[in-house]
Amino acid sequence: MESALSSEDFAKYPFLKQASKQIEELQFTIGSLASEKPVFDRAQERVKKAILDVNTGEMVKDKATEISSFAASLILVIATKNSWIKKRYALAVAKTAHAQMLKPKEKIESIAKDFNWDIAEGKPYKDFRIGFSIYLKNSAHMHGSEWKIINQIMDKGMVYLNRDKCIRLLQEEIKQRVEKRLDVSEIKNLPEEITAIAEELIKLAQEIMGQEIEEMPKVVIQAAFPPCINSLYADAAKSHHLSHIGRFTLTSFLVNIGMTPEGLNEMYKTFSDYNERLTRYQIEHIAGERGSGTKYTCPQCSVLQTHGVCKNRDALCGSIYHPLRYYQRKQKSLNSG
Repeated sequence: MESALSSEDFAKYPFLKQASKQIEELQFTIGSLASEKPVFDRAQERVKKAILDVNTGEMVKDKATEISSFAASLILVIATKNSWIKKRYALAVAKTAHAQMLKPKEKIESIAKDFNWDIAEGKPYKDFRIGFSIYLKNSAHMHGSEWKIINQIMDKGMVYLNRDKCIRLLQEEIKQRVEKRLDVSEIKNLPEEITAIAEELIKLAQEIMGQEIEEMPKVVIQAAFPPCINSLYADAAKSHHLSHIGRFTLTSFLVNIGMTPEGLNEMYKTFSDYNERLTRYQIEHIAGERGSGTKYTCPQCSVLQTHGVCKNRDALCGSIYHPLRYYQRKQKSLNSG
């Protein structure tokens, strides 16, 4: 099938392979980035919006500037050398694309084919049908019964999906492609302007993740734990492996509600990968007893969503932006009830 995508679509979806060819034709270079003000400004806006709002902001009218700014934004993100910013930006690009892919079906199919999807029209059951292996790959992190393979319509190795589900799976593909492009440890000999912007972006990210929060109530009530913390705590109790962000979230949350570093160390002793010296150092660093003396808080909810740590959301989660805020509000509710 001939691609239904136009040059304007390549500006909308600059992560596509065909868009990459257009970027090459524009002869964009790292050295010229800082001197190309419209591109540089739009690239900064992309990354800042990603950090603040998990989207890449409004497109500019000039398609060449818009598509070049995507390449420039990747350079800025890599320059931060910050894994959280990299994941955040990849998610923002994917979510922005998701919002733009609502119609028409021909464009969705063309974007899917850019990722080598086995995709076709899904009549008479659904909008599309895609290969079984593609479905499994991209739905692996999806929660909820609506994503279980047993609940899908299948025929001859193809999974039938409506438009919304297909776009959601494409969002995963986009996120993974951008993460792969950002998987660079560093770019050498960057212009000073780029290094300076990278430092500003790191500071902005730190503000969003947060390092301080108001004093917690003195009495610890596990019934007030947010769902994500309950899930991490249950895994810890069963000695299940926790990701780095999961362990940091659980540790910083418990430190902030009053658990002592010694108590946390005892909890982690049950882990199969327990290393007393390293674990004690990490806990004490988070608790502000080492290093700069800063007592770290756990990441806010949007960060936990980015890393797949947010689980089992309940009604209260909808009005909360931080696990510690959830704990405060739930504890007050329990005490007043």
